Amino acid sequence: IDRIEKDGKRVTVASRYDGKRFGGPNDIVVKKDGAIYFTDGFGGLRGRDKDPGRELDPGIYMVKEGKVTLLLKDYVTPNGLVFSPDEKVFYANDTTRKLVMRYDVQPDDTVTNGRLFIDTSTDKAPGNPDGMKVDTKGNVYESGPGGIWIVSAEGKRLGTILVPEGVANLGFGDADSKTLYITART
Repeated sequence: IDRIEKDGKRVTVASRYDGKRFGGPNDIVVKKDGAIYFTDGFGGLRGRDKDPGRELDPGIYMVKEGKVTLLLKDYVTPNGLVFSPDEKVFYANDTTRKLVMRYDVQPDDTVTNGRLFIDTSTDKAPGNPDGMKVDTKGNVYESGPGGIWIVSAEGKRLGTILVPEGVANLGFGDADSKTLYITART
């Protein structure tokens, strides 16, 4: 994980955990207090999970005050991450298992009380969990089968934005953050 300074200088924030190098960090979110959360899997390795250079199993990590901590390791393909607007809830998805988990954020920025939030495997349309964002009301926008699932903070599916191809990621933009930008496979 690198940070690019305003002057263009690249600073490494994290490259290893417990002396072993990451296999391909994917998504990253930063809390207002500066804690950095990111997913790591096999995306940066040519041979993916069979690559002889693989040093770590997939996981979700936190960097706080320069220290790297493994937060969650029970993911096959950790991918998208997002916080609720008040940063009390942390969401993480697993592309392979087609699910999104929900965690409580503790005062020390660790996460506990993991529970299933969304299971997208029930929908047989093409697509998997990948990118994920939260709106100002706390609704989760999750790429998944058929497009982008919109789910309330209570876990109720509100609807789907149908997209004609697989969604990779998404983000709110423009001055008012009311426009949803979508990246897709082609």
